[in-house]
Amino acid sequence: MPPLSDILILDFSTLVPGPLATLFLAEAGARVIKIERPPTGDEMRLYEPSVQGESVNFGMLNRGKSSLSINMKEADALDRLRPLLKEADVIIEQFRPGVMARLGLAYEDVRALNPDIIYCSINGWGNTGPKAAAAGHDLNYMAETGVLGLSVDGTGAPVLPPLLAADIAGGAYPAMINILLALRRRDRTGDGCQIEVAMGQNLFPFLYWALGNAHALDRWPVPGGETITGGTPRYQIYRTRDDRYMAAAPLEDRFWANFAKVLGLPPELADDRRDPKATRDAVAQIIARKDAAEWMRAFEGIDVCCSIVLTLQEALQDPHWAARGVFSQSLSLGGKTVPALPSIIAPALRSPDITAQAPQLDSMKP
Repeated sequence: MPPLSDILILDFSTLVPGPLATLFLAEAGARVIKIERPPTGDEMRLYEPSVQGESVNFGMLNRGKSSLSINMKEADALDRLRPLLKEADVIIEQFRPGVMARLGLAYEDVRALNPDIIYCSINGWGNTGPKAAAAGHDLNYMAETGVLGLSVDGTGAPVLPPLLAADIAGGAYPAMINILLALRRRDRTGDGCQIEVAMGQNLFPFLYWALGNAHALDRWPVPGGETITGGTPRYQIYRTRDDRYMAAAPLEDRFWANFAKVLGLPPELADDRRDPKATRDAVAQIIARKDAAEWMRAFEGIDVCCSIVLTLQEALQDPHWAARGVFSQSLSLGGKTVPALPSIIAPALRSPDITAQAPQLDSMKP
């Protein structure tokens, strides 16, 4: 039996952070009811691309849930919700601080009906502090926590990241972790609690190396000049002769020694402590002499921690993922069956019968 099969979650969130968290909780067996605002529901339902009018993004993030459409500004809204509020184990919401209180759904309001409720709020800056009410998106959170400024191009300008790090790593994952911890504590004590997940704040652990140096040594990171941002030849992206790119990460000495040997680096350059820039330039020149496939054959069977930068299409064709069944779950989308979003829930903890489609708006309507 899935571990969360006895858990009911009311999900007031939209877009990415909350819906992704409840997707994984649903995969662990939880019953998730999306509380959506009429007439359109979650904004993600309107996002393109779509298949036969069904948003691909919404389908990916909301598989296996139910939907209840309620206009919370109507007089009978709380009356309609009250039975579910009393029954729910978890509430997750993603509004700016104060919105749920204005709707009569603050933690204290719900706790009065359901003392053991676990109430999780996800927002950008936290419920308190000067920025609490400020609007923001993933790029803003990365910009204002120093993350974005550490990844720069050749001109020193920040590079747009392809990942929603704040939404997912700073929002969805901490929400899920803290909800599970709160459920575990409630099992032991019977007490519910209020959880706050501040997406911007949760980006700081990614900078553990920079924070340690700054706080302990008063050494602040140089954009493009640190170990993982381009400051060493051992962690670089090099262009090959056929205009592909090699992600080279032979950080440890044993990997670097293998790498330098295959490349034929002379001893004075293989010792990259002498002149890291000279070594990096020499490596770049050597890598540029052969095609990507030639380098992969040269590295075959040798521990060098080097990879060719693949397109997403190429990555999905890797037989490794097929062998592991990463995309074995399916999603019904506009009459078409496509692979579902890979789950982070271990198979032993995953519900085997999670619905293979996202809910239609107000699918719970009598």
